Amino acid sequence: MGSADQTGSTARKARIEEMRRAQQARERRNRILVITGSVVAVAALVVGGVFVVRSQSDDDSTTASDSKASGHWVTGSDGVKTWKGTLGRTHVAKTVTYPMEPPVGGDHDPVWLNCNGNVYTEAVNNMNAVHALEHGAVWVTYTSKAKKADVEALAAKVKKTPYTFMSPDDKQADPIMLSAWGKQRTVTGADDPAVGKFFEEFVQGEQTPEPGASCTGGTMK
Repeated sequence: MGSADQTGSTARKARIEEMRRAQQARERRNRILVITGSVVAVAALVVGGVFVVRSQSDDDSTTASDSKASGHWVTGSDGVKTWKGTLGRTHVAKTVTYPMEPPVGGDHDPVWLNCNGNVYTEAVNNMNAVHALEHGAVWVTYTSKAKKADVEALAAKVKKTPYTFMSPDDKQADPIMLSAWGKQRTVTGADDPAVGKFFEEFVQGEQTPEPGASCTGGTMK
């Protein structure tokens, strides 16, 4: 049984690594296209003398907007909560307010938060984090009430697991929480068996809207 689990885990890691390499290649091609398009667009604006007049509401980039997330939680027998309802996936520039903390989906920033085993020691931007969840990442969050030993052990696990990231979040209800796109649960500590089960099921799991999308090349903020 142990040998079979190990073989399955090795195959899963290999599949994730293969998807990550493919996505990185796509990103390199996309950056070239974006840069080229931007240069052409700027040149056209300069030559044509085009001035864009934006409305006052558009100028306010800090105005809060709806995340296009509506619904409610349904808790399974395994303790995992599933968001039943709508989770928007539009890229927006304005600040988004989410109906849950940490958020597990909804409209988000065009740039994802790097989630290649990244451990952040300060709170991160929820809008970038949600984009990382869209890519199939698992997000570990904790409050100041979490035990230092648990935080350190979870950080060690995250650092060696692609498509995961970790950050403090004192706005959440419980000391330690795990989140994926549309999924969330509370755990008692780093040695809670639910931690490994959540990682196994939701790192690049079936809930992922964009499987194989990159967890690098985004933002570290």
